[in-house]
Amino acid sequence: MRINKKRVLQRVAQVLISLFVGAAIISALIFVTQGRDIPVLDTHGAIANQERDLIIITTAIGLLVVIPVFIMMFSIAWKYRASNTKAKYEPEFESHRGLEALWWGIPFLIIIVLAIITVISTHALDPYKPLESQKESVKIQVVSMEWKWLFIYPDKGIATLNYMNIPEGTPIDLTITSDAPMNSLWIPALAGQVYAMTGMSTKLHLSADGVGTYRGSSANISGDGFADMNFKVNSMSEKDFAEWLKQAADSKNVMNTDVYKKLSAPSHKNPETTYALRTTNLYNDVITKYMPAEGSEMSEAHR
Repeated sequence: MRINKKRVLQRVAQVLISLFVGAAIISALIFVTQGRDIPVLDTHGAIANQERDLIIITTAIGLLVVIPVFIMMFSIAWKYRASNTKAKYEPEFESHRGLEALWWGIPFLIIIVLAIITVISTHALDPYKPLESQKESVKIQVVSMEWKWLFIYPDKGIATLNYMNIPEGTPIDLTITSDAPMNSLWIPALAGQVYAMTGMSTKLHLSADGVGTYRGSSANISGDGFADMNFKVNSMSEKDFAEWLKQAADSKNVMNTDVYKKLSAPSHKNPETTYALRTTNLYNDVITKYMPAEGSEMSEAHR
């Protein structure tokens, strides 16, 4: 009798300790994240808002399976514990057709729903798909380097280093390449990540729904300066953006081929800099730099 009581007390102690540890972990997560900026969930753009909703919806649907499974796991473990001699042995229970249909049918329906959501969202959130708007889009060319970001405004005659200014509520058309190891541009509050690769040009369309400053970063480990490869995206009113364009065009810093060659050398923690653009083919030159020369072995191999 005493042995059974001792076992019960041990089981109760184990349950209480498990509950305490679980509560401590949840409390720690709440404390760590309280007041913190989580850009993936605190979004400020047409594309990022849809991506946030997609994360929430798919997580909620997944929990429809996860939560009942954990409830059943703990309830079954408690019911059929060694000290519970009243639990009945029912081996034929596993072939119950109704329950089999339930715990196979619900996950099957959830997978179908997730598949439909995936197909629809994949096309709706295609980074190459232009945003619909009555406003004219702003074209920006992005070059990732070791370990910094260069933003070129080809239609405005401006280039910026480690920051990008955009007008609020306006479609932004980004074309992205790399003059260094493969990288990935990510502005979680405005859009998902898109890779930057040498000799290639990828695209990303985004917009900001209000005035604010958002953090951009590299989402692909690329060497010693990776941790410092961050940049700012400043969403401004149309009036402030127009004034900034005028000031930037008169910048004393000039961006030409020679300046770019020096800038492209590996370095990190570079300050934000504004340049007056004095070359029209800089972005294309970066891409063609990695193209095989005519007549080379690689070029001949592709013929």
